[in-house]
Amino acid sequence: MATPTTPPTRLYAKIRTMSGAHGVRTLTLFNPERRNAIGPQMINELLYAIDDAHADESVRSLVLTGEGGAFCAGGDFAQMTPSGGEGQVLPPKGDYADLLLAMMRAEKPIVARVNGPAMGGGLGLVAAATFAVADVEATLGTPEIHVGLFPMMIMAVLARVVPRRELVEMMVLGKKMSAERAVSIGLLNRAVGAEFLDAAVSEMTEAIAAKSSVAVRLGLRAFAAQEDLDLDKALPLLRTKLGEVLGTDDAREGLTAFLEKRPAVWTGR
Repeated sequence: MATPTTPPTRLYAKIRTMSGAHGVRTLTLFNPERRNAIGPQMINELLYAIDDAHADESVRSLVLTGEGGAFCAGGDFAQMTPSGGEGQVLPPKGDYADLLLAMMRAEKPIVARVNGPAMGGGLGLVAAATFAVADVEATLGTPEIHVGLFPMMIMAVLARVVPRRELVEMMVLGKKMSAERAVSIGLLNRAVGAEFLDAAVSEMTEAIAAKSSVAVRLGLRAFAAQEDLDLDKALPLLRTKLGEVLGTDDAREGLTAFLEKRPAVWTGR
């Protein structure tokens, strides 16, 4: 994991934040006695932490992981109240649906570091992240059906990355999926041995840091804007977005560097 270089922007109770090399901001789900189950307080703190990371120009990517041997066991049933969570200290910013939207629309890549089981609401975080790398021994699933519930909100993000029949089987039967199977259907980018997990995440965040930050930001913004549009609306929108990218200093530098056969020097403008 990254070595701390700057203090967290805020003090949180249910997550830990850490900044490290290559502009990485690590957010660690911290509810170890509940296997990092996610409740209203953790959700609210994650919303603040994601906003803080976007406001910090030094942050190039976020890594989302769990404390100890679990990524996230799912929703914290003990905290499933209509509003807020016990011990909430920050003003309410949003609920779980708002968190999934914030992750799906993030303009700085979010890498889910799946260090252990990711169930229910935790699996929703994996699906909503920009990239996901897992310990090969991690299991993933939607067990809500076993307690008479159904994974309603995470269905929307899972349906964007998981084939229909795989998703329906997972939700209706409550089956667990191996990390290797999750890679094969596109839910994870890769699965590696536990001893290689940090290296695999670092490889991804270092590659992100080597790119133009403005191109990444505008590209992810455009991707989110066109994702649910019909083709006849998506293409004109993307034509406009291409013009925005071409108007940046980094685009001019990148094209000039290509013609001059030299490495580009990005300014993020």
